[in-house]
Amino acid sequence: MVTGGFSSRGLARVRELLERQVASGFVPGAVAVLGRHGEVHVEAAGTIAFEGEGAGTPMAADTICRTASMTKPMVAACAMTLVDDGTLRLDEPVDDLLPELADMTVLADFHGPLDDTVAAQRPITLWDLLSFTCGIGMIPTRPGRVPIVDALNALDYTSPDEWMRGLGALPLAYQPGERWMYDTASNVIGVLIARATGMSFGDALRERICDPLGMKDTAFSVRGEDIGRFATAYQRASAVTGGQVVDDGPDGQWSRPPTFESGAAGLVSTAQDYFAFASALLAGGSHGGRRVLSRPSVTLMTTDQLTSEQRAGSGFHPGFFDEMGWGLGMSVRSHRSPFGQSVGSYGWCGFYGTAWYNDPERDMTAIFFMQRAHTGDQRLPMWHDLWTAVYQAIEN
Repeated sequence: MVTGGFSSRGLARVRELLERQVASGFVPGAVAVLGRHGEVHVEAAGTIAFEGEGAGTPMAADTICRTASMTKPMVAACAMTLVDDGTLRLDEPVDDLLPELADMTVLADFHGPLDDTVAAQRPITLWDLLSFTCGIGMIPTRPGRVPIVDALNALDYTSPDEWMRGLGALPLAYQPGERWMYDTASNVIGVLIARATGMSFGDALRERICDPLGMKDTAFSVRGEDIGRFATAYQRASAVTGGQVVDDGPDGQWSRPPTFESGAAGLVSTAQDYFAFASALLAGGSHGGRRVLSRPSVTLMTTDQLTSEQRAGSGFHPGFFDEMGWGLGMSVRSHRSPFGQSVGSYGWCGFYGTAWYNDPERDMTAIFFMQRAHTGDQRLPMWHDLWTAVYQAIEN
């Protein structure tokens, strides 16, 4: 039997893999939302917590989860709405709204001291921020090895303005446009959106993206009346006791509005909310008959924008860009994957085990939500199994 482009047997296989993660004790619960040809299917297993009241609450499409780095595509989309209405331009320097980033210096040697610098060859533009080529960003390395990395990690997140002052006082690691660097630019874009709109970043995101798409549970904190749907996030099991270790509970970081609304990793959402966002991109920027983003903006976001020079030496590990590129706020596949993901598929994943990809060639959106730290890495065997099952479920 085929249902909306998926076989019932294939959907059952996806559910079986989710149940396996629950039965093994890896996560208390997991949910998948799969869409094709206008139909949506939800497969869920387990509960929202291992203990307490959450242990009796089933994992579902409306379970609220920390999206971590899946915040980044939404931030990029919000910025592009400001390009669409003429508030911002992709090729203009951001100095007027972000004077902290004017007249930047650049490290003479990435590994060298912070006071050994040269002048930036040109200003930072919105395009540099959106494509993650602004010259500053996350570098995976141990503390104490690279001064600029330690300085970035030490920035004060008390408020957006305080964070920007600290960032602007540092040199760039590389010249604007020189290479891809992860994460930091999304936080800068959040501050830029707030200043361009004259409202908080969260309010701008709600007005421009969340409300038009009906994403009622997507925000930088969880409302008190919704805490009962907020999944607990866990670390790896204790090496000493073997027990589950809570990384963030319902009464933790996201139980109250933050002083810094992080465009890099700050949002909570539900699988059904995120599906609305993903579906709007797959439809070229429209949702429910209403245009949220222009089609050219969606095309820019979902097309590889990096040059070979910008890719060289970039990424988190050797070969990071062998099979993918980067659009605006998300990855774009440049080669067909072993399990069948098409060239041109795009999306991203999150630290706590969330993942989303659109495959335009297959007219498909697939989203997975679970909550365990360090499990968003798509190289993990479980992701190969899950994505293989999704693509094997396609039948027409």
